[in-house]
Amino acid sequence: MTGPDPSLRLRLWASLVLFLSAYAPLMLILVIKDYDPAHFSFWPRHPILSMTLLIIAAGSCVAVLSAVRDVKSGLTVKITKAENKSGEMFGYSIPYMLSFLRTDLGDWQTLLSLIVFLAMLFTIAYRTQTVFVNPVLALAGYMLINCTFKRDSNEIQAMVITRFALKMGDSCVLERLSHYLYVAVEQELPRER
Repeated sequence: MTGPDPSLRLRLWASLVLFLSAYAPLMLILVIKDYDPAHFSFWPRHPILSMTLLIIAAGSCVAVLSAVRDVKSGLTVKITKAENKSGEMFGYSIPYMLSFLRTDLGDWQTLLSLIVFLAMLFTIAYRTQTVFVNPVLALAGYMLINCTFKRDSNEIQAMVITRFALKMGDSCVLERLSHYLYVAVEQELPRER
């Protein structure tokens, strides 16, 4: 028995960018916590690391939002079942609890522990293909829908990232990203004459 086609696994670099964008708000929180209120300075205590985190956070968010917005074509399908799973994006809130602990970006043990923890989370997310459960997409207005749809006579169940509501009986265009992940492409309905 063989598993899913590995060519349909979301690429490692794309998965990493998605994962990093999901933790962009955490990176911003860590940079804010790196400012020392005793020194009224524009710069954080660890400027190189702080700027690196800000660049990674901003770059990954721009890349993910641009990539999702740039999807323009796909397969026309008919929705037979749709269930909103956007609440699962709150699963990413657990690592955000780290921001409430004392975090010193200058302490190599704290940084190494954080890197090991996030690497473990990324590995799990990549292997289970749940890396797309991304709160930054939710903040940008995207929903995560567990969908069943028909393409010709085939019925498929997958997760769909979409900016518009999907309802049973709707027809829409989906672009496949991985084995169980699609992006819905919003189409203009033909105008009646």
